[in-house]
Parts: sequence; C-alpha cells; structure tokens
Amino acid sequence: MAVAHTTDQTFAEDIKSGLTLVDFWAPWCGPCKMIAPILDELDGELAGSADIVKLNVDENPETASAFRVMSIPTLILFKDGQPVEGVVGVQNKNALKQLIEKHR
Repeated sequence: MAVAHTTDQTFAEDIKSGLTLVDFWAPWCGPCKMIAPILDELDGELAGSADIVKLNVDENPETASAFRVMSIPTLILFKDGQPVEGVVGVQNKNALKQLIEKHR
C-alpha cells in the first residue's frame, strides 16, 4: 500500500475525518527519504484506523506555512481536521505508532 499525497488544494478534505498523520517533506531532503519506507510500512499496518499522507513543501508552500513547518521532515497528527500533536525529524515506527495510539 502506498502513502497518499496531498496538496494545498486538497489538504482540508484529506484530513477532515479520523486520524491522519501528515508528512511534510521534500524530494531533496535526506531524512525525508529515510522516513519514507517507515511510513509506507506503517500505512499498511494502520489500514482503516489511521491515514498517512505526504505533502511536498516545495510544491505546496501555503499549507506548510499555515502549520509553521520550518524543518523537514515534520509529521503532524490531525484528528478530525485539527492538529493534535507533531514531531520533527526522523522517527522510528514504534514512536509513530505510539503517537497515533495516544490519540485514538
């Protein structure tokens, strides 16, 4: 299962219901490349209980700016469209699972 991508135009719709972990990233970012396979694996494990979407900050600066993303990767967990918690930098799969479980 592949992680879905979102844009400035579709962001609000993509995060509006349930739990959604958003990965703010860019193609040139080394740490973003390191976390990508972790997110792919986690996405498969969470199917149905939480969504994971990626937002390319270079192509979608409005949303990144709105959430004050200054460093990437930044991961923000949204619950029913509202941000509930965020982390910056590469995280391991267990840390991300715990972040999501805490807000179910």
